[in-house]
Amino acid sequence: MSTDIRKVLSELYPCRSDFIGKLCDLLLESLPHVLYVYGHSGTGKTVILRDLLRLMGKNTNFKTSYVNCIECYSTKVLLENILNDLCSIEGVNINCENVNQFTEFLKCFYTKPTHTSLIMVLDQAERLRDMDGNVLPSLMRLQELTGLNVCAVLVGQISFEKYYVANGLPELVTLNCGQYTKCEILHILSNHFDAARNNLKDYIIQHQLDKNDMQEKLHIVENITIEFFNNYLNIFLYVFHKACRDLPELKNTADVCFISYMKPVLSREVDIMDAQKLWRSITPTLRTALTQIYMRYDNPYELKCSSDNEIQKIARSFELPFYGKYLLIAAFLASHNSANADKRLFVKHHGKKRKRLQDVNAKAKVFEKTSAAIGPKTFTIDRLLAIFYAILDEKVGLTCNLLSQISTLVQLKLLSFVSNENNIMDGSARLQCTVGLEFVVFIGNVVGFNIRQYLCDFM
Repeated sequence: MSTDIRKVLSELYPCRSDFIGKLCDLLLESLPHVLYVYGHSGTGKTVILRDLLRLMGKNTNFKTSYVNCIECYSTKVLLENILNDLCSIEGVNINCENVNQFTEFLKCFYTKPTHTSLIMVLDQAERLRDMDGNVLPSLMRLQELTGLNVCAVLVGQISFEKYYVANGLPELVTLNCGQYTKCEILHILSNHFDAARNNLKDYIIQHQLDKNDMQEKLHIVENITIEFFNNYLNIFLYVFHKACRDLPELKNTADVCFISYMKPVLSREVDIMDAQKLWRSITPTLRTALTQIYMRYDNPYELKCSSDNEIQKIARSFELPFYGKYLLIAAFLASHNSANADKRLFVKHHGKKRKRLQDVNAKAKVFEKTSAAIGPKTFTIDRLLAIFYAILDEKVGLTCNLLSQISTLVQLKLLSFVSNENNIMDGSARLQCTVGLEFVVFIGNVVGFNIRQYLCDFM
């Protein structure tokens, strides 16, 4: 059974065979009392676990339950949802108020000796820290409390050190689901070739009135090869890999941009083999998509540049706090300015700088060398806070509330971690800003800050 499940899951989720193998070894063979699976969003943790539970549920030796801790907003709702999956009885409404009733109910339901293994998966497990203080320790000690062969699988995005409380927690097994590499993302997206070609056909059928012309364009689409699609993906990832590694978002954006990539070919303006002209035609679209990477589009077949009113509407919908706005501005400046220019930009008495021919030539920027074309750079928390205090007129202390607003910006996808997410306080974590210039300009206008005055591209 274990071999069959591994084979099925490995075919469904390429480049995840190592993670699937370790997960099957733990849940199908050893079954620890608690397992913590963690990793960034979009790495496949939840979807692989849900499919694994579905396949395990076909075997009578396993009883499984999956709950999302965001949907289960209270201890009562959480425990009752788990019991409904593990101890379901037709016509009986289960009422469970606390952890004591939960453990007693499990012991009463499984009184007879049984070989059944109970597995409960709790997604978004970070929310357990906000529930009653005894919920998380009790779930981690269910084997000891009930005497049953039960395993609690916690799924989260942060390291388990952030769960520890004053009373301590039992030891557990951890399993990391790492981010996809560029080669792995390219391999996965290339498997999406048939779906991308079908999306292009649907776009042609919906937007073409002349049947003869439509048939010719459909014929062009049929002749698209996997090598041509892989060349497009290489261009796409060259732009997007540094800004985003969330696979679902990359899939969605790649599909939309591929339609724009093929438009000059379909209109016969560019030959399908002319890679240089295709790159020039797709550059404005990729630049626009880079500022909308985590946003959904009204038209799934077309990416259009947002107007100023639309950008202002999106920016206004976030309702960021006052210091949160300044932190976002500081993050944008850190992502789009060189660290060498910080002293000249943010220190009043930075001294005089001699003009050299090298500096004069450097200022004569070509557009392809500007930060708008290259994309956002990474920065550290220390540099972010230094710029924040430099642009803020008033004095404010470094408090937990101020640091928590950085986490809020990350959750809103306005900032993203690039490396060392678990080491924020030691200064080794690196982030980058994911929003565009128009978005930050509007935020700056709200607080009365001229952001163009502090951007090297406008000097």
